[in-house]
Amino acid sequence: MGKKKIKNNAKYEEELKDLQVELIKLQNWVFANNKRVMIIFEGRDAAGKGGAIKRFIQHLNPRKFRVVALLKPTEVEQGQFYFQRYFKHLPNPGEIAFFDRSWYNRAIVEPVFDFCSKEQHEKFMKEVPRVENAIINDGIILIKFWFFISKKNQNKRFEERMNNPLKHWKLSPIDEKVQILWDEITQYKEKMLLLTHSNTSPWISIDSNNKKRARLDSIRYVLSRIDYEGKKDVRMRFGHED
Repeated sequence: MGKKKIKNNAKYEEELKDLQVELIKLQNWVFANNKRVMIIFEGRDAAGKGGAIKRFIQHLNPRKFRVVALLKPTEVEQGQFYFQRYFKHLPNPGEIAFFDRSWYNRAIVEPVFDFCSKEQHEKFMKEVPRVENAIINDGIILIKFWFFISKKNQNKRFEERMNNPLKHWKLSPIDEKVQILWDEITQYKEKMLLLTHSNTSPWISIDSNNKKRARLDSIRYVLSRIDYEGKKDVRMRFGHED
């Protein structure tokens, strides 16, 4: 490993540690004040959502947060109101809930792979802004991240998963198709961002071509968004590369 890379890694670890100290302060404030925080992580496959969540929760009190990563809906859930299975995972008072994907599966993944009908997709796109407004009006602090990645880097990360036995579990049959369907996914993604972005429920785009920078930027945004006790100044540096 070259000197520059060692230096960059050391800088990253130092910045991450400082931000994680602030996350502990944030969590304590959320718990002490019975606040409810919901953070949604969306993005293409291999965009680094799970890795970012791992750094968020690394030093947090496990009793005061949850990570929500739902499996595909059961037969019973398929017959329910679409949002129903997600509602039971909304944060309780004093809790932060991290959603590794969310109801936005119906905005992109489901229509692209024919897991829902055109009518179901269109109905969802009309309903989701109202649902999110209701959640926010009820006092939940909602943050939505879109982790974006280039087609080239996505393919590179898929190859890394194939060659690393410890990452084989991340592979799915869908992974083989998303590169082929890149343009179609892009169309649905653009429609989602256009129709579900608002002043009260905005999408925050995170450049995840650099995983480490994406982790730092997403943590910084959350810290900057919430006025917790003992807060230090957190500089935002979206899009910077090492």
